[in-house]
Amino acid sequence: MQNDNLKSYLNLHLIVFIWGFTAILGALITIQSDALVWFRMFFAGLFLALFIVATKKSFRVPLRSFFKLLFVGLLIALHWIFFFQAIKVSNVSITLSVFSLGAFFASLLEPLFYGRKVLWYEVFFGLIIIAGLALIMQVEVNYINGMLFALASIVLGVLFTLSNGKLIAQHDPAVISFYEFVAGVFFISIYLMYQGVFTADFFTLTAKNWVLILVLASVCTAYAFTASVKVMQKLTPYTVMLTTNLEPVYGIVLAYFILGGKEKMSFEFYVGAVIIVLTVLLNGVIKHYQKAKIKE
Repeated sequence: MQNDNLKSYLNLHLIVFIWGFTAILGALITIQSDALVWFRMFFAGLFLALFIVATKKSFRVPLRSFFKLLFVGLLIALHWIFFFQAIKVSNVSITLSVFSLGAFFASLLEPLFYGRKVLWYEVFFGLIIIAGLALIMQVEVNYINGMLFALASIVLGVLFTLSNGKLIAQHDPAVISFYEFVAGVFFISIYLMYQGVFTADFFTLTAKNWVLILVLASVCTAYAFTASVKVMQKLTPYTVMLTTNLEPVYGIVLAYFILGGKEKMSFEFYVGAVIIVLTVLLNGVIKHYQKAKIKE
C-alpha cells in the first residue's frame, strides 16, 4: 500500500511538471482562449475515446452520474479558458504564481465536500503558500487583469478537483475524463455559435498551432488529466491541490528557458519557490505520520 501511495505521489509530480509545460504551450499558441480550449478538449476527448475502445472499457455510466459529469465538464472548460486568458493578458509567471492559492481554497472547500472538520495545519499551509506567492510575484498594476483571470481559474479548478474526488470512487478515470471533455466541447460550441465565430475560418490554423494543439491535447490533457484523476484514488484532493503548487516552479523555470527574458525571475522567486516546495514536503510528512499513527 505504501509503495502504491509513493508511486502515485511520484506520478503526480510528473503530471504537475507536464501541467507547467501546458502554460508554455498556451503562450505559444496564437489563437483566442475559448477556441484554444475547444480544440484542446475536442482532441483530448477523441484520444480518450480511442483509448477506451482499444482497452475495451465501457462507456456506460448511470444517468445521474452523466449529468454530474456534464456540470464538471463545464467547470473544466471555464477553468481552462480563464487560465489561458490570464496567460495572454499577463504572462506565464504571473498566472502560475496565482495558482499557489489553490491549496488555501482547497483547505476551506474540501471539508464542505467531504463532511469533515477543517484541519488547522491545512489552513496554515495554505497561508504559507500565500506568503510564498507574495515573494514569487512582484505585483504590478498592469498585471491586475491577468491575476483576476488566474484567480477565477484556480477557484474553478478547486471545485472540479473536489467534484472528481467523489466521482472516481464509482467510475473509470478515462471514462470520467472523456465525458467531461465532451461536455466542455458541447458548452463551448454553443457559446461560439452564439458569438457567430464557429465558421470555416475557425478551423484555419497555422501548422505550428496545429502541432502545439495536438501536443497539448494528447500529452498535456488526455494523459495528464486522466492520470491525475487516477492518482486521486490514492491521494486526497487536498494533497493533490497542494502538490500542484509546484506547477508555478516547474512552469516558470521552463518559461525562462523557452520564452526568454520576458519571464525573468527575481531573487524573491527562489525564496518563494523554496517555501512552496518545503510546504508540499511537510504536508506529505504530516499525512504519512497521521496514517501510521492510525494503524498503530
